[in-house]
Amino acid sequence: MKLPPLTREQVRNVDRVAINDYGMPGILLMENAGRVAAEIIHQFSPPGLIEILCGGGNNAGDGYVIARHLQIFGRDIQLTCVVPLSKLQGDAQTNAYTAQQAGIPMRLIDDRGMDSEPHALEITASSVVDALLGTGSRGPLRGHYSNLVSMANAHPGMRFAIDIPTGLDCDTGEASDPTFHADHTITFVATKVGFQKNNAEKFVGVVHEVDIGVPVKLLQTLTAWKPAQGSRD
Repeated sequence: MKLPPLTREQVRNVDRVAINDYGMPGILLMENAGRVAAEIIHQFSPPGLIEILCGGGNNAGDGYVIARHLQIFGRDIQLTCVVPLSKLQGDAQTNAYTAQQAGIPMRLIDDRGMDSEPHALEITASSVVDALLGTGSRGPLRGHYSNLVSMANAHPGMRFAIDIPTGLDCDTGEASDPTFHADHTITFVATKVGFQKNNAEKFVGVVHEVDIGVPVKLLQTLTAWKPAQGSRD
């Protein structure tokens, strides 16, 4: 089912209603999102190492699912983690621990590591995947998020954004400094309204709109929803 671009609030409602009213576990939505994203990355990424940057929320959880499925496809994976696994929560933590048990290489970017390793990304990677921040993020990037996005933008490999490029506002399309420059953006359920504003197209690249198993009946009622609290991001 083709939907019009979604706002941040509509994205929140998709998850809230799917989980609370339709009984879909959040971890199932995350699994569906990550699996399909991995298929697209596997299709378009050149041979070689794929480095996945994971933040601290459910966008990061998608990244851990992606890593597991890319490993199944036989790809060489490196996870670069902003947040220790012990400090993650919910479905993101579950998938992070699963990726760890699967033997996927992980490294934590701590304060000292970022300062002492200005080229923290693997320069041999064929692709970099942005699973740092999702549609709920707004405002300027700081700390490790800013540093990793800057390094990713300077990286010679292909760049993939998961749901939305980190630093790009879902509603306004305004880009922080820095904002992840994606060659491909793999966005879930529908595109986001910000993709069509403020020259956001130069950050999103080729947009792949993918289904994550949300029931059609739910999507058909989307425009009738009222604002709600809570989301996967």
